[in-house]
Amino acid sequence: MRQALFDMLMHAPWAAGGIQGAAVADIFAGTGALGLEALSRGAASCVFVEQDRAALAALRANIAACRAGETARVLAQDALRVAKGPACDLVFLDPPYGQALVTRAVTALTTAGWITPTTLIASETGRDEALELSAEPLAERAHGAARVTIWRPAA
Repeated sequence: MRQALFDMLMHAPWAAGGIQGAAVADIFAGTGALGLEALSRGAASCVFVEQDRAALAALRANIAACRAGETARVLAQDALRVAKGPACDLVFLDPPYGQALVTRAVTALTTAGWITPTTLIASETGRDEALELSAEPLAERAHGAARVTIWRPAA
């Protein structure tokens, strides 16, 4: 799934430059796989948002192992209650399936200034999970039990 997602982000015409130099946010970061992959492919920075203690320990260890400490910032907080933050070029959302968290997180991140009309959003949900978007998807792929949807918010 991750390979398919990054292939789209690196090569699709709507990706406009892909990941190179992008300000990225990895929301519901878990171990940080998506954000760290973006950093390894040339993103300028990544803010990781995670609240689970075990996941935070793994995330911090992975950032250290990848020597990404200078370009990574970890926020131990609820993704639905984020503080005012940086405008991002690319936001990854990989919440637990079946809880309608993508729509709620996009609302919170938009209110806090993380998501603007030019932000590219990539979400992973359950394959059959309903997803209410503010715009038409630029791409959508299903793999096994998961579905990745990429879009930009409506202006």
